[in-house]
Amino acid sequence: MNWHPASGCDDDCRPGGHAQVPPVTATLRVVALIGVLLTGLLPAALLRGAALQALPRAILAVLGIRLVWRGAVPRPGSLLVANHVSWLDIVALYSVVPVRLVAKHDVREWPAIGATADRSGAIFIDRTRPKTLPRTVGEVAAALRGGRSVALFPEGTTYCGTEHGPFRPALFQAAIDAGAPVVPISISYDSTEAAFVGEDTLWESVLRVARVRRLTVTLAAAPALRPEPGAGRQALARAAQSSMGVGGYRLAA
Repeated sequence: MNWHPASGCDDDCRPGGHAQVPPVTATLRVVALIGVLLTGLLPAALLRGAALQALPRAILAVLGIRLVWRGAVPRPGSLLVANHVSWLDIVALYSVVPVRLVAKHDVREWPAIGATADRSGAIFIDRTRPKTLPRTVGEVAAALRGGRSVALFPEGTTYCGTEHGPFRPALFQAAIDAGAPVVPISISYDSTEAAFVGEDTLWESVLRVARVRRLTVTLAAAPALRPEPGAGRQALARAAQSSMGVGGYRLAA
């Protein structure tokens, strides 16, 4: 198993040529974003619930990003699995569905996003320590049994949106153990400028997104999959990725 997946996408995956706002508008968006973070993090940390959803919605709004949700809203206690394009995926998911996120451990250090994820009960996974995987699977299963939805990105890293990586099936075991439904969610953007790939830093990506005139992120939920008795995690991962509706997926060993 490739425990620490790597994406082949880089800066060449963003051809450019997208309509941009004037520099002053991009600057105002970034200033507004900083304002939202400064005023929104404390209420989100103290109030949780609605405040935790209000903060990511405000982040999308000040950056001029339109969010589209398609499909039924997953019921509590579902395992949400999605392809991974950008740090904006996390913001978009949090703005729609109350979830616990399975995230790589360094996300904890990201400004605002890390704090929001941590406060909302994110389950951080350290890919440099494979022996911790069974514990992570157990933690996800316990959350599902407790009626909390959990979201994860089975590709393990980001891709540009036109390319996709293999689904790692390991964490699907949590849904089998908990008897929880799996809801595949495909995430797409109408501009590759949203892709967080290559040698990007979070700040560089924020600036690039702020310059895009119009950006829409679409989250499309497929019908829930329910693990059958005796089903294996690879079969469940295969069924999830085949229902994503974005094509080009393959299953990891």
